[in-house]
Amino acid sequence: MFNRYLVIALALLMGATSLTVSAQNKKRIERAADLPRFSYPVSGNLEQLVRDDIAFAKLAVTVRRDIESVLADYDIADKASERQLLGVLTQLDYLEGKYEEALKRTAQIRALQEKPADKLLFGMQMRAMVAARLSGQTAADAFRRVIAEKMAAELNAMPYAVISNDVKSSKGRVETAGETVVLGGVREVLQPTVDKTGVLGSEQVPRLIGARYGLLVQLPLKATLINVYTAYLNANKVEKKDIWAARNVDLPAGRGYAPVPVAVWDSGVDSALFRNQMLLDASGKPALIAFDKWSNPTTGELFPIPAALQSQLPKMKSRSKGLSDLRSNIDSAEASEIKQYLSNLNANEYKSAIEEISLTGNYEHGTHVAGIAMAGNPYARLAIARISFNEKLLPEPCPSREQSEKDARATQAYVDFLKKNHIRVVNMSWGGDVLSVEGALEECGIGKSRDERKALARELFDMDKNALTKAFASAPDVLFVTASGNSNQDSTFAEFIPAGIVLPNLITVGAVDLAGDEASFTSYGPTVVVHANGYQVESFIPGGDRVALSGTSMASPQVANLAAKMLAVNPKLTPDKLIAIIRDTSEKTADGRRMLLNPAKAMEMAGKKEG
Repeated sequence: MFNRYLVIALALLMGATSLTVSAQNKKRIERAADLPRFSYPVSGNLEQLVRDDIAFAKLAVTVRRDIESVLADYDIADKASERQLLGVLTQLDYLEGKYEEALKRTAQIRALQEKPADKLLFGMQMRAMVAARLSGQTAADAFRRVIAEKMAAELNAMPYAVISNDVKSSKGRVETAGETVVLGGVREVLQPTVDKTGVLGSEQVPRLIGARYGLLVQLPLKATLINVYTAYLNANKVEKKDIWAARNVDLPAGRGYAPVPVAVWDSGVDSALFRNQMLLDASGKPALIAFDKWSNPTTGELFPIPAALQSQLPKMKSRSKGLSDLRSNIDSAEASEIKQYLSNLNANEYKSAIEEISLTGNYEHGTHVAGIAMAGNPYARLAIARISFNEKLLPEPCPSREQSEKDARATQAYVDFLKKNHIRVVNMSWGGDVLSVEGALEECGIGKSRDERKALARELFDMDKNALTKAFASAPDVLFVTASGNSNQDSTFAEFIPAGIVLPNLITVGAVDLAGDEASFTSYGPTVVVHANGYQVESFIPGGDRVALSGTSMASPQVANLAAKMLAVNPKLTPDKLIAIIRDTSEKTADGRRMLLNPAKAMEMAGKKEG
């Protein structure tokens, strides 16, 4: 095996010499929004297109041509974007029976991987499938047996500590897969878009290709993949070492430390869970500001549950726990129920099911974040800045200049609320990017052409970014803590905000796990200052239950928590000094990719630091 991959590596290295010269003639792409985009005229029923060999092949020829032209003509600064383009081609190769080509492209993508687990795991299933195809096995059982054997052999040679999180996540995704889940996005998102515009954009076409790949390749292997992952996890029941317990610092009550006003700018907080730590307004009620999805002022501490779903809330929360348990490979009743539920959805149930899961996530998110931000700090005083996220499959509201102007006014109102209440630290576990705006315009049928949508998306995005930047800058005494994003790419290249904004009172946080290993989902890039635990972090959800959730959303409040503790022992610290201490006491990993938060060292330095 070593010699085989050494040959591939040498071939790539030899090719790199000539590529270096040719790259000088390529156009450099420094932002995701500058990648060429294409439109594909489509009509009729998209599900039929996915299932129809001839119709799909006709579309695939055009998509392949366009992607290959981008790879040939452009030097893309972001490896994640290059991997995504090559990934679409790999799926097309396999669907078209070009197995050797699929294998070669898989090797290309693997060489572009940046995270340790991705470097090990990527392409494992493709290598096994191609080996099974080339083995001459035609019977379905024999074909699946070869795949299982090849995957098991690769997995067993890999370090469990590095890949375990990814294997658990992969197993959970496979277990919830079913035909309705695979085709749901085609039916409920792409089809309405085509009905409005008559075209699919190059950001949406991969979903169509992915649906065919899922239907014809992944679903038939569902049982095989589950068995392989289950056997591997059962044979390696080893708990990762917790590096955070020794670094943590809880502040004891009654020491006379300074109260620290902290805000969670999120989907809302169940204040009853923090009754003795709420920041109160003049009327004695929890300090609160809230806007709805349309940036209209509203009331209520929590993201609202419609009256028709109130009775379903316990079941919705149970399914949220089930999804969490699947990610941790916990064989619970909730995990079993959500597997059965999603795997066996009828087509007409998909939209309501996914939107209810999204709604539950919005309902729980802010409280979960608040639990992390407030932990171990009796001196923190919590204010609620409630933002309303869209839980629908399609955009609501649709982007517009009027809406962006309202959003900008709401942004400043939030920050004025923070200043009025003398907030010292605010956590923001949310964000967006320019391509998401462009995609929403397309899904809403806004714009006569792709160029028109691109220009409008840039205008609206810049309005949002400028509003955030201006608002943050207007509060120099507030430390804004934000998440890097969960798209496994350079957040600066993607223009993800707030993570991509550079200000002296803003810090961006990436996610690692219990042992400090880089989370598979975490975004990265030059604005990411520090990494904290964001993998299966347990905290409160409304009502008081505790659930483990993952995301940079869970890493960011770890830093907000630390900053508030630092201010409790040294109220004179300014945002720039807080950031400097957090950065300087963090520990760089051997691969240079992560700066691991060290609360104990930061607290020690904060106590010594002059204000």
